[in-house]
Amino acid sequence: MPEIKNMILNFGPQHPAAHGVLRMVLEMDGEVIQRADPHIGLLHRGTEKLAESKPFNQSIGYMDRLDYVSMLCNEHAYVMAIEKLLGITPPVRAQYIRVMFDEITRILNHLMWLGTHGLDIGAMTIFLYCFRDREDLMDCYEAVSGARMHASYYRPGGVYRDLPDTIAKYKASKWHSESEVEEMNRNRQGTLLNFIESFTERFPGHIDEYETLLTDNRIWKQRTVGVGVVSPGRAFQMGLTGAMLRGSGVEWDLRKKQSYEVYDKLDFDIPIGVNGDCYDRYLVRIEEMRQSSRIVKQCVDWLRDNPGPVILDDHKVAPPSREEMKGDMESLIYHFKLFSEGYCVPEGEVYSAVEHPKGEFGIYLISDGANKPYRMKIRAPGFAHLSSMNEMVQGHMLADVVAVIGTQDIVFGEIDR
Repeated sequence: MPEIKNMILNFGPQHPAAHGVLRMVLEMDGEVIQRADPHIGLLHRGTEKLAESKPFNQSIGYMDRLDYVSMLCNEHAYVMAIEKLLGITPPVRAQYIRVMFDEITRILNHLMWLGTHGLDIGAMTIFLYCFRDREDLMDCYEAVSGARMHASYYRPGGVYRDLPDTIAKYKASKWHSESEVEEMNRNRQGTLLNFIESFTERFPGHIDEYETLLTDNRIWKQRTVGVGVVSPGRAFQMGLTGAMLRGSGVEWDLRKKQSYEVYDKLDFDIPIGVNGDCYDRYLVRIEEMRQSSRIVKQCVDWLRDNPGPVILDDHKVAPPSREEMKGDMESLIYHFKLFSEGYCVPEGEVYSAVEHPKGEFGIYLISDGANKPYRMKIRAPGFAHLSSMNEMVQGHMLADVVAVIGTQDIVFGEIDR
């Protein structure tokens, strides 16, 4: 009688649910997963090594391209590490702007996650709803930096520039009539802060729409309840952070537990799950979007009442204004030195972590006193999450692998680095 062997199946990297470049070698007994072996490195760009050959202030743009869905949160960890080494503190207004954009980034990330996770396991409409809301937040990125994705907006010592007084408006075209454009521009008449405030007022209602589509949807529940269960103890042992850890019922959030910037002055809650399955992690992320919206509203109110500087007035680390540079020889020299060779950072080592939308994103920097890092190590949350894949999918069906990849919220820019 012929011997029955397990089948080896390559899942990805071309599979649409493999989220970019994940190649997973699955050992299957019929339809049931016996073992899953993720193969990484297909998007390796050597970010950590490249940073060693560039002045500190020239690697900020590389950070955007790590987790390319949560651009400014990556930058935040990096500039905070440099600030710790330099011993400088950005102005309070800059800290509020950073926190506001961190939370805008969290909403952007969770909307991308929700849309693609839904699409992966059979919910088409949610994708269109999520991208409708992402569009407004992308315009906020564009208003402050000129780029919709890779903003490079944070700087050691503050942010690149203050919030603008206007925001881009739609123009009439062959696709949109004057009356349609007038309706589309209704929220865009005031400043950027007014636009963000109008977003925070309507966004909770949009989250209710997502929940109407999914939360009690029986197909959604069949695909997520009881799938990829992780116990709290095991989540700790595997190094899970963010929604992956909170979904298992562990109340751990760096914004509260190791507060940075101005999070200790803001009022928000940490949602936690009960069962540690894909459904609980979905509920945690949905509630995180509501809390982020609350934080953004508080930041808008504070920023409106408290004008002030947004970057340090120390030309050793922050460039002089264009006006000064054009009219003052000393400022021109500062500007030239800053953008050609950067600044020398005192010797030492530092670890700086932020509560990134995916978990704990940390930057470990070693400086030997030069203008470049001696060594940089990036602690990417997705790396630890992907290493738990084998354990989370064992005993599940092939279709559940897609649900688990989705619930881990994997982006390969930060994993392969």
